[in-house]
Amino acid sequence: MAARWVLHLDMDAFFASAEQLTRPTVRDRPVLVGGLGPRSVVAGASYQARVFGVRSAMPMGQARRLCPHAVVLPPRFALYQALSERVMGVLADAAPVLEPVSLDEAFLEPPSLAGAEVGAVHRFGVDLRADVRRETGLPASVGAGSGKQLAKIASELAKPDGLRVIARAEEQELLRPLPVRALWGVGPVAEAGLRKLGIHTVGELAVMDLRELTGLLGGSMGTELHRLARGVDDRPVAARGAAKQVSAETTFDTDLTALTAVHDAVARMAQAAHRRLVGAGRAARTVTVKIRSADFSTTSRSETSATATTDLGSLTSVAQRLARAAVPEGGVRLIGVSLGGLTDDPPPGLFGPPEPEARHRGTAEVGMAQESAGIAPGDQGGAAARAWRPGDDVEHPTHGHGWVQGAGHGRVTVRFETRSSGPGRAVTLGVDDPDVTRGDPLASLA
Repeated sequence: MAARWVLHLDMDAFFASAEQLTRPTVRDRPVLVGGLGPRSVVAGASYQARVFGVRSAMPMGQARRLCPHAVVLPPRFALYQALSERVMGVLADAAPVLEPVSLDEAFLEPPSLAGAEVGAVHRFGVDLRADVRRETGLPASVGAGSGKQLAKIASELAKPDGLRVIARAEEQELLRPLPVRALWGVGPVAEAGLRKLGIHTVGELAVMDLRELTGLLGGSMGTELHRLARGVDDRPVAARGAAKQVSAETTFDTDLTALTAVHDAVARMAQAAHRRLVGAGRAARTVTVKIRSADFSTTSRSETSATATTDLGSLTSVAQRLARAAVPEGGVRLIGVSLGGLTDDPPPGLFGPPEPEARHRGTAEVGMAQESAGIAPGDQGGAAARAWRPGDDVEHPTHGHGWVQGAGHGRVTVRFETRSSGPGRAVTLGVDDPDVTRGDPLASLA
């Protein structure tokens, strides 16, 4: 059988890169995508922001303390979905079978590369990245290896905006020093168990006795991880149906007995499930909490709302309320949170509403000085001013498409620009001006 080559393409800082693409004024600035509420988290961070220690899923308050000069913009899922479709279209042309993992990453196994030399794979990757750039204007990193695990590791090594091909001769040398968490399926609990046995690296796991490993992690998982640690990965690249739910769960080393500890654990599980929900560009109607007691009895509680949401605060509150009703006597061994009833059209209020004052403060929350526009800090504005928030799309019959930088004193300052316009000029208009209307995010791609 000809040696296989699996490729993994991952868009670099996808949400933030999409904002920088369509809003040229912030193209070289630190950008954070997310809400401003007390429970808001970072949905995306540009590489200019990451150098300050900011990362996705970090609380927005913490991110803004680390990078106070960052541009903060609300997410625009219609834009991300449209760009994702273009990316997936390029990948579908490159290989007959495509396995999307989320909006911004996918695996493919081009038949033309079966048995190919490293040089041919490298040229294929160069062309693939160029095609994605030409179709979307966005950077992408590509990794290639003999299986999905190595392809994923290779794309991480290639970031940002690079290409890495792992030849078979270098697989073991590359895998050996990596931490065990680099392997597919190794979470905090498995990592902690392996550390107790003195196993910290993939190389140490690879030479571990299989019987001891399966005794610790179970037959199926132990066997699979042992194979992956040795570079054996024959999992097929296969098209996926839309997931019916996203979930996260963990088993605790010591049973939880305090309700506060249960609440904290539920919040962590909800946040982990929420990251997967957001990464898939979906919203959820149903929250389910699973709790396993010290005696291994399992209880589940679910609640379904009339509308889908991506608001982390709301989902967490429901999960914690359900957990309170399910906590057994004697301690909690396992907690899981799943989000179901998924839809493909997340509502605009992605991470909860902005902080009350954020809707009408005079200085734009995107961190761009507005003194020259005549907007004073601390302005309380009227009801009309509160209708606009920094980052909202705007359409004007004379100035064209733009986005809100700030609002106050009955005025709104708009930066009129799109992907192809280059940095645009800021114009301050009255919020009651009938020519100032809400714009379509997709118009910023023009």
